[in-house]
Amino acid sequence: MLQAIGITKKYEGLAVLKGVDISVGKSEIVSIVGSSGAGKSTLLHILGTLDTPDSGNIVIANQPLDLLQGRKLAAFRNKHIGFVFQFHHLLPEFTAIENICIPGWIAGRSKREVKTEASKLLDILGLGARAGNKPQQLSGGEQQRVAVARALINNPSIVFADEPTGNLDSENAKALHHLFVELRNTLQQTFLIVTHNQELAAMSNRIVYMKDGLIV
Repeated sequence: MLQAIGITKKYEGLAVLKGVDISVGKSEIVSIVGSSGAGKSTLLHILGTLDTPDSGNIVIANQPLDLLQGRKLAAFRNKHIGFVFQFHHLLPEFTAIENICIPGWIAGRSKREVKTEASKLLDILGLGARAGNKPQQLSGGEQQRVAVARALINNPSIVFADEPTGNLDSENAKALHHLFVELRNTLQQTFLIVTHNQELAAMSNRIVYMKDGLIV
């Protein structure tokens, strides 16, 4: 599903990534752990096409990313990649279901089709009764589940999650990781997760350790 080879990145002369190789198989949950400054989030942003590497090659769903630029890259990202961040980044003026629908509408899909799919995801995530609520009317755990549904709306090849439980209490954090496992089992969804939480990372299929810009 994902294959990256020799990924390097420097910022103002400082080497943040020093030649990272990583692969993720379909329907696999892989967690990246390591101390702050190890390069985890930088790697995730590069793999998710939010940043570009100085060198190296990335292939997602059999598509070499270096062959895509501009609108083609944005369209590929919208269709094949989902994102879940520490802070859910929901738009406050929209309801839960509208927030979920936005990536599908950006992709040009039928509004009715996207809304039907969003309703199904809300039911799967136990939020069917909260579809019409705006973010400020939802708990932190509920907001993060809405963010997960938004990441899934276009049936992406892979979901990148950057410290998705970092803003949650321990109970909601554990529930979110159980949700990732359930989505892997029921939807065959693939996840690459950056986390500091070793206990929750242990629920993954595989743990990758990073230190000083390298996988160790």
